[in-house]
Amino acid sequence: MEDFRKITTLAPNYKTENMKKALFLIFHGFDPNNGISKKISYQVDALKACGMEVHLCYMDESTTKRRIVDGTTIADYGTGIMSKIKKRTEFSSIVRFALDNQIEFVYIRSNHNANPFTIHMVRQMKAAGMKVVMEIPTYPYDSEYKAQGMSKQIFQDKLFRKHLAKELDAIVTFSDYPQIFGQRTIRISNGIDFEHVSMKTTVNDTSQTLNLIGVAEIHRWHGFDRLVKGLANYYSQSQKYIVKFHVVGYFYSAEGENEFKQLIAENHMEDYVILYGKKHGEELDKLFNMCDFGIGSLGRHRVGIQKIKTLKNREYAARGIPFTYSETDSDFDDRPYVLKMPADESPVDIQKIIHFHQNLLISAAEIRDSIKDLSWEHQMKHVISETYK
Repeated sequence: MEDFRKITTLAPNYKTENMKKALFLIFHGFDPNNGISKKISYQVDALKACGMEVHLCYMDESTTKRRIVDGTTIADYGTGIMSKIKKRTEFSSIVRFALDNQIEFVYIRSNHNANPFTIHMVRQMKAAGMKVVMEIPTYPYDSEYKAQGMSKQIFQDKLFRKHLAKELDAIVTFSDYPQIFGQRTIRISNGIDFEHVSMKTTVNDTSQTLNLIGVAEIHRWHGFDRLVKGLANYYSQSQKYIVKFHVVGYFYSAEGENEFKQLIAENHMEDYVILYGKKHGEELDKLFNMCDFGIGSLGRHRVGIQKIKTLKNREYAARGIPFTYSETDSDFDDRPYVLKMPADESPVDIQKIIHFHQNLLISAAEIRDSIKDLSWEHQMKHVISETYK
């Protein structure tokens, strides 16, 4: 519980007098070691740095299903079938907290859960004079659910999302769409909290070996299989120059993990593709120091996404390493340290990566300095100004 309280307390040296009070609302759990939760904590800290008093509301299901704000339970739904229903329909506790604490600004992270209950909640907030925006982390998202065989899970969302969008002040998006579901958008980039992302501190000898790193909660759209197939092609002939792929993170599904491991085994890539599982903190820093080149998403086309500003691209740049991806990311497409891959099913050309890296003359510090304007504080400041203009 201390981790939650640490994240939701006021930033040092800020005065509560005349500060806007904000509620950051998520509909799922919060684990400080989880990638999505880390991003949320960075956004919360950024809102504080912009001069807001921020309260974080999330779900906890460790014992009973409870809705929590700043580490304190505001609604306990118990266990069983009714608790599952209530956590998706009971939002009066959130509205009550917002009213009692004079919340002025509500930032909702969409869980693709538009329904009459979320619509009613937003209407109540707006009627009380609150500004309400909703972030849609990935858009469009229908194809992602279809690719995972989960289209039924957003059937209700499809029915009500335009109605929900109409009630909002804006939708926050990491895409380039000027409107989503008929509502105006506030277009930002996934940001970076530079205090929590360490720059690579080693300069490795890459004259004989190149170490690639891919960090993700691994889904089909990451396309890491394309990299494995590329390595298989590369090693189909005897090679003196060694290229290894270090995969960091857990697989979203057991089926996906089994398929990936089978692909490695079938192509005899066990010595060149190393799976680490989930790593963070000093362990992750050590892996980045050992590696020289980042592997971003190589399969977004599989779920119908062409343009996206992923958090991973920004982390690689903040780490100070060059990287590759296949989507369109307007923040990075023209950067000299980025190697674009085709958005198709072709195996990755490993020789192309080697050549690109060998001819790249830019330091880790220069790469990191190039994205100073992509800090979370800068991005959230833009959200606030666009909401209130």
